[in-house]
Amino acid sequence: MFDNYPTIPYVGFKDENVKTPITFTAQHQDVQPGMEYEMNPLPIFENPNYIPSGKLQDKVVIISGGDSGIGRAISVLFAKEGADIVISYLNEHEDANYTKQIVESCGRRCILIPGDLRDENLSTYIVDTTMSQFGKIDVLINNCGVQFPQNSILDISSQQLRDTFETNIFTFFYLTKAVLPHLQANSSIINTTSITAFAGKKNLIDYSSTKGAITVFTKSLALSLADQLIRVNAVAPGPIWTPLIPSSFNEQEVEIFGTETPLKRAGQPFELAPAYLYLASDDSRYVTGQIIHVNGGTIV
Repeated sequence: MFDNYPTIPYVGFKDENVKTPITFTAQHQDVQPGMEYEMNPLPIFENPNYIPSGKLQDKVVIISGGDSGIGRAISVLFAKEGADIVISYLNEHEDANYTKQIVESCGRRCILIPGDLRDENLSTYIVDTTMSQFGKIDVLINNCGVQFPQNSILDISSQQLRDTFETNIFTFFYLTKAVLPHLQANSSIINTTSITAFAGKKNLIDYSSTKGAITVFTKSLALSLADQLIRVNAVAPGPIWTPLIPSSFNEQEVEIFGTETPLKRAGQPFELAPAYLYLASDDSRYVTGQIIHVNGGTIV
């Protein structure tokens, strides 16, 4: 296991002078949401210079799609800050087990729960397992998602439409409903939306629509839970180098992915994770119903 990964601990840098990639090797994976261990280069999920300060000490965090990409970066950063992690993922077992190994190397516990969150019963199982193992839930991060680019709305089949909405927004409802009875005051729910919710994307009409739904879901839920002092916020990533990219786009699109941003490159998962940490920690006690944009400078 882990033959394609470097030896633990992996921080994503050979030395402090290595810059993040501007362009990528042309590549494509046939199955979503993609496998991180097959990517070239591997995403950078960890900042080697980060100094933890116990912001999430002994908190319990559930992360959907926590096995790789943005979810892995969040899992590792939160573990460094003292949290125990429950990762829901589809079937990317090698990626998930590697993330678990990294989390445990930080001295924290990590539970992996594979399965399709489109089945509402899985959310109940995740919550029951978390409560039996840890006795509480402090933070929920709804992060799973898929995207299937099409040149025209005429090419979006009814099956694709259902798959995209059921994965990208229905699962957020299901997991939130299951978790909510166990959250206390000062708990936090964080949703992953997207720049496409604000700027649109001509070949991701259904995906962008789900991200718009997530954005309004975030704001409405924040209002609903304000009296309980449960905060609800979201992060809107721009182009980030994750397994979803080579499993969504063709080789030519992957090669120049992110170069259209003002910073002229895609972001790396470790550059996004601190936004989630801010929203999960007491640093954001007066923040709810808000969207943090991490997108390389695009104005939306």
